[in-house]
Amino acid sequence: MSDESSMRSIEKPEAFGESSDNANLPYQTLTAGADMSEFTKEYPSGCIRKQVTTPEGREKTYLLVTFLDSDPKNPKNWSKFRKWWVTMMVGGVCFAAAFSSAIVTPGVYVVADALETSTEISLLQVTVFVVGFGIGPLVFSPFSELFGRSIIYNVTLGFAVIFVIPCAVAKNIQTLLVCRAIDGIGFSAPITIVGGTLADMWRKEERAVPMAVFSAAPFLGPVMGPLVGGFVLDNLGWRWEYWLQLIVTGFLWIMMVVTVPETYAPKLLLKRAQQLRKETGDISYVTEQEIDQRPLPETMRIFLFRPFQLLFGELIVILFSLYTMVLYGLLYMFFVAYPVIFSEGKGYSASIAGLMFIPIAVGVLVGTISSPLVNTHYLTLVRKHNGSPPPEVRLIPMMWACWSIPIGVFINAWTSYPRLSWVGPCLAGLPVGFGFVFLYNAINNYLVDSYQHMAASALAAKTLVRSVWGAMTVLFTIQMYHRLGYQWAGSLIGFISLACCAIPYIFYYKGATIRRRSKYAFSETPPQH
Repeated sequence: MSDESSMRSIEKPEAFGESSDNANLPYQTLTAGADMSEFTKEYPSGCIRKQVTTPEGREKTYLLVTFLDSDPKNPKNWSKFRKWWVTMMVGGVCFAAAFSSAIVTPGVYVVADALETSTEISLLQVTVFVVGFGIGPLVFSPFSELFGRSIIYNVTLGFAVIFVIPCAVAKNIQTLLVCRAIDGIGFSAPITIVGGTLADMWRKEERAVPMAVFSAAPFLGPVMGPLVGGFVLDNLGWRWEYWLQLIVTGFLWIMMVVTVPETYAPKLLLKRAQQLRKETGDISYVTEQEIDQRPLPETMRIFLFRPFQLLFGELIVILFSLYTMVLYGLLYMFFVAYPVIFSEGKGYSASIAGLMFIPIAVGVLVGTISSPLVNTHYLTLVRKHNGSPPPEVRLIPMMWACWSIPIGVFINAWTSYPRLSWVGPCLAGLPVGFGFVFLYNAINNYLVDSYQHMAASALAAKTLVRSVWGAMTVLFTIQMYHRLGYQWAGSLIGFISLACCAIPYIFYYKGATIRRRSKYAFSETPPQH
């Protein structure tokens, strides 16, 4: 059906249950006429009648298959144990993917010597992998809406696991870098769709703690990488940094295939519709995916080009992408800067230098544990605004947490003199890790609330920019610290993060006006041109 087809529902039984998030529905793969209530509500009859006027002018009646009232097949009705099992599995995969990006950083010098290349080329192990994190979502996000979550998890993760093996046995740097690039793209899929998986299962009022678990993974994984990698390097050699990745990710892949079912409502209902047609012989049982799906070229055009439309045309997306770019760049800079400060400056081994990342991990955990408190505060604001708070209230935690980043960075910079104790630059990671989680959650929530049906494109734009920048920073951090000195190199990062603290304040006070004048952002009042 084209967007111009005239569609109207002729039966709307009383619905039960609650709506899913806008960002979790297939708005970008279905036409404007699609009835999203099929996926978000439960009906006693298990279907809703929909009459369609075709382009030829004929009236055609379909039965859109839905979940039944309290349907056990609806992931939102699963037991708490099952929901938490799937949550921990997909969270573990997300952690392992992020962990794999950074575990190799302690061994870059050793790899350079072993494969007879430069340190800069060896650092590309990190760069090509993290660039893959930015590219993958442009493809895997639409595919997860078309084919479901499960097949994307299993195929991409399996593919990535296989290509860890040639990394471990590589005889030259070319093999290592090509396979790392493939792994980066493959491992990006879990990070891309895990948020959608959680929204598939958990109702809004239940979601705070599961989402906090997920939000910690992209930061806790990379922080644990060099900590573990340093001990592996010192005791087993650089190739075991890859064998360990294979063991961890291979185990999780097997567990995902065996124990994690499909959670995506459109995919589950499509399977039910096919079964009903087979059992009854009635071809009118369908889902919106079968009658209102956009052509694949149009879908891919939306997913590939709309993120760039938002990135280059929307002030909200531009500035918050810039902020996440700074945060992600800082995270990956630390993976190279810490060996400079602690190994080069203080003479510590890779193992001991890796221990210096513990305060960052503790900060991430503290931020994660505190996230439900932020959610509780948000719910009070929801009630205050009669259930429809403006997106800007999402920025309140960000307005006070943003200062923790420059505070930690400046402490790290000016206590990093080789003659001083390790305590200062080490403990400086605590406020930084704390700030990472709070800022990451606030930015994601604000983009989703501001762009609603286009939230997936806004998040994809942000992910692409942050990943590319994070990948690039590792290539010049060593030179920056050597030329500017430890103190001023760190201060440069601190001043940039300090300048970014203005961003949440700008949008808290002027965000509603900016959204009103935006072409794509959601606004409570019509746009003014």
